[in-house]
Amino acid sequence: MDSTARRSGGGLLEGLYRVVMRRTSVYATFVILGAFAGERAVDYGVHKLWERNNVGKRYEDIPVLGQRPTE
Repeated sequence: MDSTARRSGGGLLEGLYRVVMRRTSVYATFVILGAFAGERAVDYGVHKLWERNNVGKRYEDIPVLGQRPTE
C-alpha cells in the first residue's frame, strides 16, 4: 500500500523529475534558460540598487554638465 500511495501521490520533486530531468536535452535546455533568466534578474536587481544608492551622483543628475557658462 505504501508503494501505491507513492506512485499516485507524486509530489513536487517527482513531478519536476518527470517533466525536466528525464531527458538530457530537456535538462540542458532548462539549465541554460534558467541561467539566462537568473543572470537577467540579478543584473536588473543590482542595477536598480546601484541607481538608488547613487542618486544625485550620476552623470544624468548634473543639470549643466557640458554647457558653457552664460556671459
